[in-house]
Amino acid sequence: MERIFIIGYMGSGKTTIGKRLAKLLSLSFVDLDAYIENKYRKTISALFAEKGEEGFRKIENRSLQEVAAFEDVIISTGGGTPCFFNNMEIMNGTGLTIYLQAHPEDLADHLLDSKTVRPLIAGKSREQLIPFITEHLEQREYYYRKAQVIYPIDRMITKDEINLTVRSVGEELKKRSTK
Repeated sequence: MERIFIIGYMGSGKTTIGKRLAKLLSLSFVDLDAYIENKYRKTISALFAEKGEEGFRKIENRSLQEVAAFEDVIISTGGGTPCFFNNMEIMNGTGLTIYLQAHPEDLADHLLDSKTVRPLIAGKSREQLIPFITEHLEQREYYYRKAQVIYPIDRMITKDEINLTVRSVGEELKKRSTK
């Protein structure tokens, strides 16, 4: 039985890498935000607006506990998931956690290139995003660093760069499983 949680800041590639890694390792894939949206039949933004951050984080915690019982799965979490309640303890206690660590400049580029709408950063320029991300990362790093594997990533713009990262993470996981 295998359970891998991928954590990191928004734009770090958690879902992209998670999906491809799941395929490479023949595991199922769950995106925690998509799981919540399907369960509640509302977008994350709508849940935030309706319940406030505290209410959303309670929903997120309950949903994390549910998916933490799944087997043979890779789970990508929301960027804030590790920072609330006992979420890191749940993930570290039930599976392997991987932190995709990226520089604020690369995250800004990923977010600006992304097709996903993120209300937290809507309308911000690259010059505004970098200090915003830097400040957020400083607040979240304490939680992210509780991951069992910290994997630094660089740019992941092209398919080749993404595939190289996925193969590299996959190799790291195979090394760990043979120890």
